[in-house]
Amino acid sequence: MRYGLILFLAILLSACGGRASKDVTVVIPHGVSLSKAATILEAQGAVDSSSAFLRYAKFIGSSDPIKPGEYEVKAGMDDGEVLALLQSGKTLQRFVMIPEGMPSISVQEKLTAAPFLEGDVAVPAEGSILPDSYAYTRGEKRSAVLKRMQAAMTKTLDDLWKNRKASSVASSKEEAVILASIVEKETGKASERRMVAGVYSNRVRIGMKLQADPTVIYPVTKGKPLGRRILRSELDADNGYNTYARTGLPAGPIANPGKASIAAVLDPLPTRNLFFVADGTGGHVFAETGAQHNANVEKWYSIRRQRGEM
Repeated sequence: MRYGLILFLAILLSACGGRASKDVTVVIPHGVSLSKAATILEAQGAVDSSSAFLRYAKFIGSSDPIKPGEYEVKAGMDDGEVLALLQSGKTLQRFVMIPEGMPSISVQEKLTAAPFLEGDVAVPAEGSILPDSYAYTRGEKRSAVLKRMQAAMTKTLDDLWKNRKASSVASSKEEAVILASIVEKETGKASERRMVAGVYSNRVRIGMKLQADPTVIYPVTKGKPLGRRILRSELDADNGYNTYARTGLPAGPIANPGKASIAAVLDPLPTRNLFFVADGTGGHVFAETGAQHNANVEKWYSIRRQRGEM
């Protein structure tokens, strides 16, 4: 009897379909039967034969139900592996990436352009998104992905706030995000974040204007690149964001800062520096006095002239 069962299974396995010849993406809708799923698999080339796949499922495979969703069937997967994949619910994960410092208008554009998401989404509140890579599944609502992004920012901000140092000038979580968004826009070097945060913290503390160019640009482009030099009229505009026109923090965030920039403003580097300017290498050179700063600016202008930028 045992030999007969083994022979039967061997014959059955030999009759089962071959392995997938290439990677295939398959969508299994909600409520479909195993038989219908087998038909879809065969039509997409994920299995050679729907009938062979069903024989495997009936006599050899697990009796667990299949789960709906979008699956990636890899080349070389046999019927048993395909069945196990559909039963696991390990659907294909797609990603939308939000880089540090991206303004909310661009976040909305990213979500709108993300393939296979559904529904519209409004421009989220500036500074409410935590930059990161977010997984989503086919057919998911854009609003649901946005909600995860905002929940991630809320949690991260809450966690970081617990470790806020006395040296931080942020008196609220909102102020921490505002200042962090400026730090994010001013430097792309991780090693400089706490120093830049220290400089701006010093300026806030003594009532000195921040004079941060990105705050001038924000009302003009909503955080997107300006693509030209800042106009004198823009430097003079008092619109709540321009930190050349008034002291203190701007009216709101100018981008969505990352975790590291938020942490930097909550624990700024102790420094006496009040100024910084580009050094020509992608970083900045810092100074305590106006005289030192002016000399550094002249060096930067010299570099730009050599490059033909001035």
